[in-house]
Amino acid sequence: MIDPEYLRLGLSPTASPFTVLRAAVRALHSDTRAVRGFRTARKRFYRQMLCAHAARQVSDDPPSG
Repeated sequence: MIDPEYLRLGLSPTASPFTVLRAAVRALHSDTRAVRGFRTARKRFYRQMLCAHAARQVSDDPPSG
């Protein structure tokens, strides 16, 4: 199952990891990005979005062989 927050980014499975990261940064409210105490949580959110994207890419790959 893919993370619903990842689906809200509205990215195609062929998007690059950098594009995913930029979309994840834009998804957070500017007030949330400004709070220094949330740094660990923001990094975890970005990591989750990248992992969800990688999982989606693997699930959308046609079987080879």
